[in-house]
Amino acid sequence: MARLVFLGTAGSSTVARKQLRSSGGFILQMEELQFHFDPGPGTLRKAQECGISLQHTTALLVSHNHLNHCNDLNLMIEAMTHEGIERRGLLLASKSVIQPQEDAHPILTKHHQQLLEKIIPFEKDRKIGIELIEINALPVDHTDPTAIGFKIFCPKFTLSYPSDTTVTPELLEGLVGSDVLVLNVPYPGKQAQGKNLDTQSAVKIVSHVKPKLVILTHFGMEMLKADPFLEARDVQRLTGVQTIAAKDGLAIALGAGDISQAPVRGF
Repeated sequence: MARLVFLGTAGSSTVARKQLRSSGGFILQMEELQFHFDPGPGTLRKAQECGISLQHTTALLVSHNHLNHCNDLNLMIEAMTHEGIERRGLLLASKSVIQPQEDAHPILTKHHQQLLEKIIPFEKDRKIGIELIEINALPVDHTDPTAIGFKIFCPKFTLSYPSDTTVTPELLEGLVGSDVLVLNVPYPGKQAQGKNLDTQSAVKIVSHVKPKLVILTHFGMEMLKADPFLEARDVQRLTGVQTIAAKDGLAIALGAGDISQAPVRGF
């Protein structure tokens, strides 16, 4: 059985700064594998609260170099390597996280690079295999031009996480075949700003992809004021696809049967 655990659902620096939501990203656990997506500020505390052993992390997957997605990356590397005692673990990340860019420094330090077993700058059309899991890079359109998303092919389901992006034909094509969509939706209704999703964009994606389960996360102040639960209900009403608004600490079982059946009580 697989499990998703949301360590944080904050989608803006304001929400994270005011501690209205945590911003620790989320965990995918399957068999002996553990994947940690976008470890932003406060990851360590939230992982402890949720009973997540960071030393068991197999791979860290970081979509881009914005702090609410990668602030705690170096700390997570120390946790998974026992502060460098055991050189292990994999980092899959956008180039901006790993390598200097024209207008930005990478979050990953040279010291922490040496603690990992392998570092892969992930970009469009790249794919890797980890035991029975295949991970493909999703093409996204965000203010970080090197940003990427992840499509995870598991034995019983396929999970896609495009992270921060606008809707593009290339992205929609890449998401086809996903059973589970984790969508970063910082804005409600038709209020999207910058290269991010709003509820209307989420409806467009879900209507095209037709997954079995959608989980909305990464909420900004506008979304919290509108109520993510109500926005998720609108996505479900308009698409007919089960849609959940994540909360900090939410755990969802996947692959234990038909994903189309409610995996958490109350949905």
